[in-house]
Amino acid sequence: MSGTVTVSVVGASGYSGAELVQLLLRHRGVRLHKLFASSSAGKSFAELYPRFRGEVDIVLETYSPEAACQSDCVFLALPSGEAMHLVPELLARGKKIIDLGGDFRLKDAARYERFYAHAHAATELLPQAVYGLTELNRAAIQHATLLANPGCYPTSIILPLVPLLQSEIISPERITITSMSGVSGAGRHASIDLHFCEVNESVKAYKVGEHQHLPEIEQALFDFSGKAVSISFVPHLIPITRGIYTTIHATLLKDVSASDIEQVYANFYAHEPFVRYSATLVPHLKGVVHTNFIDIGFRIRKETRQLIVLSAIDNLLKGAAGQAVQNFNLMFGFEETEGLK
Repeated sequence: MSGTVTVSVVGASGYSGAELVQLLLRHRGVRLHKLFASSSAGKSFAELYPRFRGEVDIVLETYSPEAACQSDCVFLALPSGEAMHLVPELLARGKKIIDLGGDFRLKDAARYERFYAHAHAATELLPQAVYGLTELNRAAIQHATLLANPGCYPTSIILPLVPLLQSEIISPERITITSMSGVSGAGRHASIDLHFCEVNESVKAYKVGEHQHLPEIEQALFDFSGKAVSISFVPHLIPITRGIYTTIHATLLKDVSASDIEQVYANFYAHEPFVRYSATLVPHLKGVVHTNFIDIGFRIRKETRQLIVLSAIDNLLKGAAGQAVQNFNLMFGFEETEGLK
């Protein structure tokens, strides 16, 4: 399908939802139909986000399945635990769904309950959800009706690691990952921990060993590389608005050069429009924020047989709304870069 696709966004008042609206506005094949945000119902979208004045005159509404189903595709940008209650009816009515939250990323309902701290209400749909890491699952995404958009941290981790694991250049054991995220990754809700005076001039690790993205990372690395991995993942909150910076330490299994590793990445990503990699690249956030790119760099420490991999993304774009539009393009037959470049 191509032509014009009618879309609606549920959860349009959040940061990822607002980024999604901005991308969809410039997409030549999209007609933006409804914007839902129960907490802001009755307000115009431009009132909530003044940068859209003169561009968007849509008034936010309380969610209704009847109104949402007037669209061909429904984007869900909701906190975990909410999308699972909406998806069954939308699917039953023949709608395509792109869920930016975590409700349909994990195949194991018990793992979901453990890491998200609530039971899953639509376990029967977990097997049919397609994991939307675009560069590694393109064929399945093209035929998806329920698309689980990856998390921001997992995107910054899985894309750099899968080529190395699949090529058996690094050990799947004892991979150490440190990620740093801007405050927008925590969402738009009010929280003392996210106040300016708490975040400014500070760095804080959080959810150490229990972050909900940990099982997602493990599951995807196994699915795409065939390797059961042992990883340590520690996320940090840093005082910036947007962006994720990830550092990965892994043990080399082979005596390789920087050009060997660069060739491994080329074998996977040479023709990918949003993946940039280089042996000489040291990614930095200013190079990726407000874009849908992931930048990947690496260094070899031959003395310790260690490979250090660095990646940077915009958590709201490649880590959320941008990747969602990339997947939308595949699902509806558009050029993959439409609305993103």
